[in-house]
Amino acid sequence: MSATVTNIKDPSSSEGHLRWKNEFAQGVKGDATTYNRSGIGIKPLYTPADWSGQAYEPSLGYPGQYPFTRGIYPTMYRGRSWSQRQLIGLGVPEDYNRRVKEILDLGASALSLIPCNSVFRGYDADEVPSELLGTCGTVINHVKDMETALDGVPVDRLSTAMNDPSPFTLLAFELAVAKRRGVPWTRITGTSNQSDCISHFVANHMFFRLALQGARRVVVDHIEFCNKQVPGWNPLSIVGQHMQQAGATPAEAMAFTLCSGIQYAEDCIAAGMDPDQFLPRFTFFFDISISLFEEVAKFRAGRRVWARLCKERFGAKDPRSWRFKFHGQTSGVDLTRQQPLNNIARVTTQAMAGIFGGLQSLHTDSYDEVFSTPIAEAARIAVATQNILREEAYLTDVIDPLGGSYYVESLTDDMERKIDAIIAMVDEVGGMYQAVEKGVIQQMIGDSALAFQKKIDAGEQTIVGVNAYQIEEDPASYPTLEYPDPARMAGYLSQLAEFKKTRDNGEVGKALSALARSTESRKTNVFEHVVAAAEVGATHGEICGTLREQLGFGQPLTLV
Repeated sequence: MSATVTNIKDPSSSEGHLRWKNEFAQGVKGDATTYNRSGIGIKPLYTPADWSGQAYEPSLGYPGQYPFTRGIYPTMYRGRSWSQRQLIGLGVPEDYNRRVKEILDLGASALSLIPCNSVFRGYDADEVPSELLGTCGTVINHVKDMETALDGVPVDRLSTAMNDPSPFTLLAFELAVAKRRGVPWTRITGTSNQSDCISHFVANHMFFRLALQGARRVVVDHIEFCNKQVPGWNPLSIVGQHMQQAGATPAEAMAFTLCSGIQYAEDCIAAGMDPDQFLPRFTFFFDISISLFEEVAKFRAGRRVWARLCKERFGAKDPRSWRFKFHGQTSGVDLTRQQPLNNIARVTTQAMAGIFGGLQSLHTDSYDEVFSTPIAEAARIAVATQNILREEAYLTDVIDPLGGSYYVESLTDDMERKIDAIIAMVDEVGGMYQAVEKGVIQQMIGDSALAFQKKIDAGEQTIVGVNAYQIEEDPASYPTLEYPDPARMAGYLSQLAEFKKTRDNGEVGKALSALARSTESRKTNVFEHVVAAAEVGATHGEICGTLREQLGFGQPLTLV
């Protein structure tokens, strides 16, 4: 039986519609159209004239079926809820281990490891000033650090997400830990979060690890290695979060992310990989702003566009290759230092947008992340927010509950057109790497960030507690997490020095030399040698330093 709707008439000329237009015009003066963050015009009322449902199956279909607008699995949350993946990272490995066990006890069902910024930038803890070590993530410099961080954590039964840009040393350390425990790599599951070197270069400024084209080489080798050796691991998480938090509109963030996905897919195909082998393990990571309906439309349109790209552009034949699996994180950019408890309401709204948008895993920010790494009470509230939405609010009862809404379907179509237009523009420039190296993407993000800030400054965009509904209060009255004791970090640095002194430095030297040589031929997999170096005790900074010498040192792009 066809799902096509044929009995709904265009009401725009009906008596009731004309009466409403007149009454609305009397009550609201001026232009009735408003604009969302993506610049899409929003009318005050939507009717079958905007979306009649006559193209239901080709544009929406059913959950688990092409084009996946309504969700990538037939059962969605009726069958399995989203994963609660809280980001954790602070202090030394022992601190991480203690915190992760607390979060698991509270109901988190998967792990994420946030390393110290020194790790993100490609250095060991003894190569940087010590004052900020461990204040924004955990210092993880070698395999023994990872053993400590994951002590008592069943890595063969729990999905882990390593926030681990190229050259992916955190995964290498985890694989080394698994081997020491006798756990086959085929039982390791999780994701190399932040593995998208393009987003890091554009918006997160983690260009100190490797030059962009050097990171590009390692990304492809990493994907190939994991597909063969760690088949349950998602080697690529294509990140829209950085670009949206840097100022991109929701439509731009989705489009830029899909452009990156196109670039990585085409690089893998050029390397001889089968799309039906690597595409099922591509995942995505998005920011979820407080613009609820816009975010829902962003995710629904993104799913539809990606399915079409995988099927038509990349030639993938397996429907599993067309799925758009994504993690969502509530947007820290929307949170405010003023009246920070209001952030609980903001995070709840953002989380609902992600859930209605069909995400596969979710991190809810703590209200106090505007000040520091969350205190334990704030982290508990963040986890409880997801528990309440899932267990008490009945949000999992209906698949794609906003589907069929005249407004949401019209907005999804508008979002798709915006995304397609940006993809066409990037293709014309020469692809995502070319667009980034020419500064096209950075300029668009900067322009959008400036335009949004001007709206806030002019009072056109209300931010409660910032430019409206202000009250007198002292932000210092809110408790913040105590940062690691400097003596504790000094102890870690002593341990690091001892580790470097007592390991088999002859084996480490051989492994690093082999890693350097692996960059000379495309026939050699660089990431395979990253893992080998990690296994014998090479540190994160040594691995990154070796690859920087061979593949280039990343530098920021200056826009004139």
